Amino acid sequence: MTTYIDPPTWPAHGTVFSHLISDTSLRELHALAASAGISIRAFDQDHYDVPAHRYEDLVSRGAVPVSGRELTRVLLRCGLRIPAAHRPEKLRPNLSRAWSRLGHTLQSAEAEAEDDDAARSPVEDFDQLWNLLGEELLDRWSEPHRSYHAMTHLAAVLRGVGTLDRAGELPHAQRPVVALAAWFHDAVYSGAAGADEEESALLAETRLGPLLGAATVDETARLVRVTETHDPLPHDRNGAVLVDADLQILAQDPARYAQYMAAVRQDYQHVAEADFRRGRAQVLQRLLERPALFHTALGRARWEQQARVNLRAELELLTRG
Repeated sequence: MTTYIDPPTWPAHGTVFSHLISDTSLRELHALAASAGISIRAFDQDHYDVPAHRYEDLVSRGAVPVSGRELTRVLLRCGLRIPAAHRPEKLRPNLSRAWSRLGHTLQSAEAEAEDDDAARSPVEDFDQLWNLLGEELLDRWSEPHRSYHAMTHLAAVLRGVGTLDRAGELPHAQRPVVALAAWFHDAVYSGAAGADEEESALLAETRLGPLLGAATVDETARLVRVTETHDPLPHDRNGAVLVDADLQILAQDPARYAQYMAAVRQDYQHVAEADFRRGRAQVLQRLLERPALFHTALGRARWEQQARVNLRAELELLTRG
């Protein structure tokens, strides 16, 4: 691994900053930053922002000085660059529009349904209440302690639901409720497995109850609870699509998977390294012991093989120390 640093020319907070990057692994980049006494709070998805007075010290520790343009080229070549469209300032407005469209779709579907729930009177100020709920959810997904379980993950799961729907894995009329479950599935995130999923399901029931019919609310909460085990029952097509969309990150190319590993470690930065390695290894081992990681035909065909390659490689890293 080589680390690179560009000149301190980026102004902020009364000084100027350099960018510190790796050409191989965010894990090693975090280790270098920690050894140099740079706080994890200085990490911005694919680089560290370091103030001018640290520049010479980092160069003496082995960071290679390059121009800002060359530093960007290195990030692009190694695949660690976070695209602008995936950054919070771009993601939030895009997700907000997607939430608004989802509300209109669900409202129209319920108005056309013939069940008893749809016969109730329309909710007054639905659009205003729906948009307020969307802002609450986006605030939750933007909490500062989140790294992987953040808006980028939400956007990826929503894209995965769309991919699987277009492949015929989902009855098309069910896509809105599966997308709604995606919005809620990590809405509560403290790093407590099981408790987070249950709290997220309860949040869905509480917030959606006044806005949507009982059938939609119940199915949303049920799907959120399925993400605790990622093991939907046979013939649960909604659950299979949500789970596969949630786990597709496991099948990304090695560079993207390295970003995922580093982000997960940040989410558990409160856990000691030895404890994290042991717990993470147990999770990976359980996944690898499953007959199949994915539950849809497309998921097994497109993602299964690469996911197992990535999981085995990460497990080896964890267990060899």
